[in-house]
Amino acid sequence: MNIHALRLFYYVAETGSVTKAAARLNISQPAVTSQIKKFEKDLGLPLFNPSGRGVSLTPFGIELAKQAGNFFTYEEQIDEFVEDYRHGRKGKLRIAATYLPANFLVPGWAAKFKACHPEIEMEITTTNSQQAFEQLKRHEADVAFYGGGAQDKPEDVDWLELFEDELWFVVSPSHPYAGRTVSLPEMMLEPFIMREEGSSTRARLVSLCVTYGLQPPQVTLQFSGLGEAIRSVMAGYGANFISSLAVREYVEHKRLARVRVEGIQLSNHIAICTRSHESVPAALQQFIDICRSFPPEL
Repeated sequence: MNIHALRLFYYVAETGSVTKAAARLNISQPAVTSQIKKFEKDLGLPLFNPSGRGVSLTPFGIELAKQAGNFFTYEEQIDEFVEDYRHGRKGKLRIAATYLPANFLVPGWAAKFKACHPEIEMEITTTNSQQAFEQLKRHEADVAFYGGGAQDKPEDVDWLELFEDELWFVVSPSHPYAGRTVSLPEMMLEPFIMREEGSSTRARLVSLCVTYGLQPPQVTLQFSGLGEAIRSVMAGYGANFISSLAVREYVEHKRLARVRVEGIQLSNHIAICTRSHESVPAALQQFIDICRSFPPEL
């Protein structure tokens, strides 16, 4: 069906006048009349009754005008839907985040974003760095938030670094090393409580040991989350190598104690990762802008 001709017919039926429809569409009256006659011929059905004055629709014309009205109303709704997506007013954001940003950064940013974008649906998945990048590559996530070493950056992602935070060795306040400075070999003799393999921080600890020719520490307790590992160290057992962002408050309130290690000063890179060579949708760009505008207090 010729949609342009259907639109001309609909405006004639709605206004009750070829002249008014032509003015509304900014085309000549003869052009409207000619195209509608061709439209009737293509349909094989009359749309208008012969009439000396005005416009008189046939029964078929009346029903077609109703259907056309529904069609063009739905077309307008689709246009609005597209515009809402284009300008970031509606849609869905799928976020994959490693444990550090997922627990300490993304919730606050998401709350600020939702306050301004109530119709944007947000789905946040907490995972390790390897799986976060895999979800991004497989288009299962629109963006990945990463906290770890810059050397882990995949080649096929765009990397926007937000800030760095220090990596600390922490123990219980009752531990003999609490508040002290020790050597790296001494620290590596302690039992460690860490997250599962695939965690970027655990990989950084192993890499540190390799760099200094040391045997990696024994991981005597392993958890899939940061909170469980932190609470176990608080309870008085072992040590942890962890982002200062995750434990700063506990150290300040003396529920954990920092151990300084001679010659070692490492930091986490907190970054937003998107797929290379792809444009960033408006809603995602607005979320990224919020993340950049509200850095945490370190």
